Amino acid sequence: MTTRSDAAMEKFLSGYNCAQSVLWSFSDKFGLEPEAALKIACGFGAGIARRQEVCGAVTGGIMALGLRHGRGEHQERTATEETYAKSQELIRRFEAKHGTCNCRQLVEGCDLSTEEGRKVFMERDLMNRTCKLCVESVVSIVEELTHAPSGRL
Repeated sequence: MTTRSDAAMEKFLSGYNCAQSVLWSFSDKFGLEPEAALKIACGFGAGIARRQEVCGAVTGGIMALGLRHGRGEHQERTATEETYAKSQELIRRFEAKHGTCNCRQLVEGCDLSTEEGRKVFMERDLMNRTCKLCVESVVSIVEELTHAPSGRL
């Protein structure tokens, strides 16, 4: 059996971005088609379209929190407040562990919008040294915040 974290890591290492991997790993739990999860999160990788702003794993986690706790049509505004609170807690815990949720800082200033920056990223093995850890952290935090069993998929 595979844990949610293992599933996210497998997806990430097979070439999907950090946001896709996190959201996809929760799609079964929160009622989103896996293919839709991959498509929705596609533009959020590398800090949103390689702009290196908020870490894509964090944005994927916020999307998962929204699926679980977010406000839909004809629902009370309290769902929005709960989603904001859980999203802020995700960011707080992530920053406590990694120092920041800014992608550019996490990847040591590599400019992922350029071919040269992506080459440096690979040479420094930042996918394994940094990004994998970020994906794993977010999955774990979202599991705790949503009470999604960390057990088997």
